[in-house]
Amino acid sequence: MHFSRTTLALLASSSPLTDAWGKVGHATVGAIGDHYLTAQARMFVSSLLGTNVTMSSVASWADDYRYTTPGKFSAPFHYIDAEDSPPSTCSVDLNRDCGGTSGCIVSAIANYTQRVNDRRYSVTDRKQALEFLIHFIGDITQPLHTEAKAVGGNQIPVLWQGADTNLHAAWDTQMVEKDAGGYGAAVITSFSNRLIAAIDSGAYASQKASWVSCTDVRTASACALSWARDANGINCAYVLQVDETDRELDGAYYSGAKPYIEMQIAKAGYRLGTYVNNLAAAA
Repeated sequence: MHFSRTTLALLASSSPLTDAWGKVGHATVGAIGDHYLTAQARMFVSSLLGTNVTMSSVASWADDYRYTTPGKFSAPFHYIDAEDSPPSTCSVDLNRDCGGTSGCIVSAIANYTQRVNDRRYSVTDRKQALEFLIHFIGDITQPLHTEAKAVGGNQIPVLWQGADTNLHAAWDTQMVEKDAGGYGAAVITSFSNRLIAAIDSGAYASQKASWVSCTDVRTASACALSWARDANGINCAYVLQVDETDRELDGAYYSGAKPYIEMQIAKAGYRLGTYVNNLAAAA
């Protein structure tokens, strides 16, 4: 029987779906974003989140919130279920894939972009809008958050170091933590600094301009859709290229996944910083 991801999210209160990038990945995205904020944007972030509150520190708030009673409405906002056919065809179509009346991550990014600077909303509501954006800009770069197949990989059982898990969880957490070197504040600082160096003068220096080619807050929906399509393409290029059901991922699969994980987290962080700079400039 196939359940929609929204249904699964509501049913799984005792064993929830995994969170995109996990806490290490999201905190790293936030830390990279923090690094690239302009002085104007730092003031903007502080005015909404609070003095000395970083984007990194609130980057996982939306995952915690969606499993609360008041936050259940936001569960569909963390993904877009592309009804494509990986590994042969990867595509995202907003009309086809955006969840009908419940919406999806593309419509959520557009909605909360508008709310952040709308003074008709309370400061509390605008703070929440920024917290959602910080999280969703991370989510939308995780390839399996742009895919319907096997509920974004949640229904593909795999092994990680001999233990049962699923493909989505492996991308969110296990592979990220191995790449980062564990978890905790020192690990996040080290991992984010490594990726910042690659953005500034390393492997990503020639690519970073393309990552932020669509970050105009006035065209939030179109930009979010382009980000989703970019991430979705990796499902055909690597994530779902071969059926990994019941296979051990800590080996050849992880080695192949690592460059994509690092690029997508770096991309999300650099894009987050640029997008928030643009939000601050438009405030």
